[in-house]
Amino acid sequence: MAEHKIFAGPRVRRIRNGLGLTQTAMAEALEISPSYLNLIERNQRPLTVQLLLKLAAVYKVDLDELQGEAGGTASQLREVFGDPLLAGEVPGDQELIEVAEAAPNAANGVIKLYRAYREQASRLTDLAELLAREGHATSLSGTRLPIDEVRETFEKRPNFFARIEDAAEAFHAGLGLSAGDDLVVALKEWLRVKHGIVVRALPIHAMPNLRRRYDRHSMRLFLSERLSPFDQLREIAMEVCLLALGEEILAELEALSFSTGEAKRLGRFELARYAAHALVMPYGAFLSAAQRARYDVDVLRSRFSVSYEQVANRLTMLQRPGAAGIPFFMLEVDNAGHRFRKAGANGFPQAKFGGGCPKLNIHAAFAQPAQVLVDHVEMPDGTGFLTVSRTLDGPQAGFNERVRRTALLLGCDIAYRDEVVYGQAVTGGLPPVAVGTVCRLCERQGCLARAEPPVTRPLGLDEMVTGLSAFDFQ
Repeated sequence: MAEHKIFAGPRVRRIRNGLGLTQTAMAEALEISPSYLNLIERNQRPLTVQLLLKLAAVYKVDLDELQGEAGGTASQLREVFGDPLLAGEVPGDQELIEVAEAAPNAANGVIKLYRAYREQASRLTDLAELLAREGHATSLSGTRLPIDEVRETFEKRPNFFARIEDAAEAFHAGLGLSAGDDLVVALKEWLRVKHGIVVRALPIHAMPNLRRRYDRHSMRLFLSERLSPFDQLREIAMEVCLLALGEEILAELEALSFSTGEAKRLGRFELARYAAHALVMPYGAFLSAAQRARYDVDVLRSRFSVSYEQVANRLTMLQRPGAAGIPFFMLEVDNAGHRFRKAGANGFPQAKFGGGCPKLNIHAAFAQPAQVLVDHVEMPDGTGFLTVSRTLDGPQAGFNERVRRTALLLGCDIAYRDEVVYGQAVTGGLPPVAVGTVCRLCERQGCLARAEPPVTRPLGLDEMVTGLSAFDFQ
């Protein structure tokens, strides 16, 4: 069996410097030459078993310290350089290990600075949200990535684009579909006849990392077989909208005034996605069906041959002047708490609803996949919301892959309870679930689910009294 070689030069040098020894003095104690010790400290020679034992005996060195100290530091450095702000500057794993070994104190300093930066950014975000809730505009946001700008823009404004809605409805009518006609077939035929584009589904091994790919040379639109029929329909509809509704999408994009080219590209994708929903579920027909079905998502998904997620998205878009539906909002997260999408008929109600409370049923949905959970929740100021949550499964996973599962919350003001089919689930006289926007901004006393102290109150540190949370406040 090959002997495992230990190169620990920087750690040996640190031990020597900590003891205030010269290379000659340490070499004499270890019974080796100063030149050999110099090679060891420069990682040009490994530590032998005899030297390890000698170091342990003479200087009382922990052998584990010499063998694995840098691993944890390198792992933490990997987290630091994984931050989006350092994209393109990420060292390889070997370089991180070398940094951790050669300059451990400097590496730990970088880690501490990064943690302080993340904590400060979190506190500034919380403070900005608090001030915004009280009607004060702020400029506390730091450097934003293009995706942050796009998300913030779409989340703050109503999820309604009149030009796209009108054009999509007119285009759908122009297809001349009769009852029972297949929209997928009609859109594929339009692409083939009008633009010479043929749609093909490819197996996973041929397109393992992509949802779709348009080949301009062969005029073919390739879709991954990982996608459900509903997602394939949306991808086809997006391609149609980019071709047929390009002017309307560009006009809405220009009105959003994004600051960078990358933000504009991402915004164009979001608007194309919006247009696909508007094409597949035309405004007038969808609003009429939604009102008759009392906004039952499962009934609507069956009627329009789309997915639960697509119907939920569409319900947040029904704000045409003179023909508006209930002002729904939606939130999609994964089980680690990462936020994928926020949208609302009047903008996502960040100040009033927040969406970060652990007691919301969107988090409980992961324990009951594919089940619809309905709650009446009440905020600290007495505002009530009707929330409907359900899990969603992403693209088809293979045997050795873990399925991408998220949860989607669809909500509206509790005042609309009688107009929504889900309202009957919260009319039994049970008290509403007491929630907050997010722990850092919530001042609700005695909360069993509190995960952080509020930034608005000092901690109540009393050795004689212990509350329900480790974050009691005054």
